[in-house]
Amino acid sequence: QVQLVESGGGLVQAGGSLRLSCAASGSSFVINTMAWYRQAPGNQRELVAAITSGGSTDYADSVKGRFTISRDNAKNTVYLQMNSLKPEDTAVYYCYVDLFRYAVFTRYWGQGTQVTVSS
Repeated sequence: QVQLVESGGGLVQAGGSLRLSCAASGSSFVINTMAWYRQAPGNQRELVAAITSGGSTDYADSVKGRFTISRDNAKNTVYLQMNSLKPEDTAVYYCYVDLFRYAVFTRYWGQGTQVTVSS
């Protein structure tokens, strides 16, 4: 079984920064894409940023230039550095990982971490 453990959420004032982390644990897997999604109350879950195994990244237009996604393959961990935070960034942030385990493609989600940006 594969588990995702997220950390780093919290309350911050507008203009501040937070760093989210998500570590995948388990055995016998090869991670493909790692990503962060978010969901604000009343809204659909949306992609914030993604990074492939080769290091290619993709960002939502709303966070470009402010957020940076990175990964440490040796630690099976993905990070989201969030700078210049805005109240509209307030949401539950979910880690997403897809991987191959025993040659089977599977998707996993973290439990979610709350990010609240006060004005």
